[in-house]
Amino acid sequence: MKQSDIQFAHRFDQVTGSAIREIFKVIAQPGMISFAGGNPSLDALPDQVCADIAEHVLRENGKQILQYGATEGYPAFLESLHEYVNKQLNCEVPAVLPVTGSTQAMDLLCKALIDPGDVVLVENPSFLGNLQCMKLYQAKLVPVESDGDGILTDDLEAKIKRFHPKMLYTIPTFQNPSGKTLPADRRQKIAELANRYHMVVAEDDPYRDLRYDGLPLPAIKYFDEDGWVMFLGSFSKIISPGLRVGYIAGDPGVIRKCTVGKQSTDVHTSNLNQAIVDRFLRDNLLPDHIRSICADYGKKMRLMLNKLDEFPEGVKHTSPQGGLFIWAELPEHINARKLLDLAIARKVAFVPGTHFCVDGGHENTLRLNFSNSTVDQIITGMDILNELVAAMK
Repeated sequence: MKQSDIQFAHRFDQVTGSAIREIFKVIAQPGMISFAGGNPSLDALPDQVCADIAEHVLRENGKQILQYGATEGYPAFLESLHEYVNKQLNCEVPAVLPVTGSTQAMDLLCKALIDPGDVVLVENPSFLGNLQCMKLYQAKLVPVESDGDGILTDDLEAKIKRFHPKMLYTIPTFQNPSGKTLPADRRQKIAELANRYHMVVAEDDPYRDLRYDGLPLPAIKYFDEDGWVMFLGSFSKIISPGLRVGYIAGDPGVIRKCTVGKQSTDVHTSNLNQAIVDRFLRDNLLPDHIRSICADYGKKMRLMLNKLDEFPEGVKHTSPQGGLFIWAELPEHINARKLLDLAIARKVAFVPGTHFCVDGGHENTLRLNFSNSTVDQIITGMDILNELVAAMK
């Protein structure tokens, strides 16, 4: 059989694969300094704690853990998770579903809600992985205008009236890729618009605990009166991405549809992995672990921001208070993809910003990650990028 003879589903017509995953092939080169991924620091991964917990829960309840489980979730974790989410959001969430990473939460939400041609409003730029997910469900993606603080709610309402969207996808806290955080008044306005126009909001908030400066803000879900906001969370950035444990919380009817959709996807999220996260919650291990992570990440973020301030005139960047990413804008004549080629030759990698943009373009932008590099690597890598940008006149 020839590859050209295969008739692939049309849902793949607009999807070419993750640019970040392609760059990962480059990252594997020896000596490469990577600002490209969104990986936690290796020092932040609690391997010994997870090993001890795994041994304990398997000895205590191994037969049940190693057997098939309920799609709705491992019972002990479902209980501790519901309590955790209620505390996180400072409101009572009627239903919650453990999922295999919050990326699966988005996939299940699209499976439950999106028909081909349905309009989904999105930030621009936005998280590449979930943009691909929505494209695979053949949604029509319409970008909403933003400023330095995120979504402009006047433009959002205008787009709602014009396009009658099924859903809004947003990362309101330390947004990926920009690092921006949506102010509380805009969060409240988004919830009000969702309730007024009967639009589902997919509030993706995996970075909210990674705050290094400023005060926490209420979730959009906190302001939700009629249940139109679905909250997507994850333990990937605060415990381990390898465990692949996330959740979706909100309206019971939507959660039920997601549960049915999950049955044919992976039956259930790993019982062992749910049990490990359950012990983190029940034994109150998370607060100290997050404080430790934030102390290290905050130091790295401030260092990278200081190094960006040394770049040539005309280079702009966001100034996040947390999360894992900084968004940089180069002078218009500099193409970030050409810069990447030069940087890779000098053993430095990043992700060009165009890959995160719904409408393409924005060739002079890039996303920088600081969490997965050492202090020395940040200094060396940023000095190299500075030198390369200065030479691209």
